[in-house]
Amino acid sequence: MIATSFEYVRAATITEAIELLKNNDGEGKLIAGGHSLVPLMKFHLTTPTTLIDISRINELKGVKKDGKRIVIGAATTYADVINDETIAKHLPVLKDAIKQIGDMQIRNKGTIGGNIAHADPSADLPAIALALDAIVHLNGENGEEQVAIQEFLLGPFMTNLPATSIITSISFVIPQGEGKSTYIKFPHPASGYAVVGVCAVASKKEDGTVDNVRIGITGAGESAFRAESVERFLLGKEATLENISNAASLAASDGEMGEDLFASRKYREALCKVYTERALKQVLS
Repeated sequence: MIATSFEYVRAATITEAIELLKNNDGEGKLIAGGHSLVPLMKFHLTTPTTLIDISRINELKGVKKDGKRIVIGAATTYADVINDETIAKHLPVLKDAIKQIGDMQIRNKGTIGGNIAHADPSADLPAIALALDAIVHLNGENGEEQVAIQEFLLGPFMTNLPATSIITSISFVIPQGEGKSTYIKFPHPASGYAVVGVCAVASKKEDGTVDNVRIGITGAGESAFRAESVERFLLGKEATLENISNAASLAASDGEMGEDLFASRKYREALCKVYTERALKQVLS
């Protein structure tokens, strides 16, 4: 299919990108990798009057450590994240998750900010973002703003991003101490998107009791969600196989399960339990 007509401009700075958004009365769209936006345009699900290319704004690229967080520029590509030494050292779960996204061509062009801004309910990164307390850093006509990932993701393809603002970076908490993390998913056999994907971050004391646990789940419903019931059940308990299994049985209770031709609600509920249990066993072994 062919997209509707649009104007194309390239922004050289963040300030210029914001001005271009303002000048287009909210009808402009930012584009970097384009692997999420262009398909929507081809199906006429979005019809921007102007595409604003931000792929060459250096301020939006790169990875850095800032205290207890890793900050990743919004226009940083998946490939750059995979190859970054800081990510490998402090956030290996993010690297492992990104390796499961698409193919080489997509990873060479797709960006971190684009993934989060797109808010695809089957995307992999929202689960990691939730489990790692991500903060979305914005810049717009009213200045800079920070939004917690739980408040940023509103629903399927819906976010809390103002029409005249731009995501400048995403920051993730570094798991502390002896904390382990993992991301595993049941991929759709045709698309590779998550039917259910689970990110688990957890640590335990010397006596075997769990002192920190966070679970992010994607693919199961209309939006990624924190499995807080699982977290509350496990916190302070010994990381036995029985406790892990009982906790995992609560995995679907904090999200509204979706349904399609491939997987029913019951099937997704079952996958949430199975993959949460597998993830927890990995991080609490």
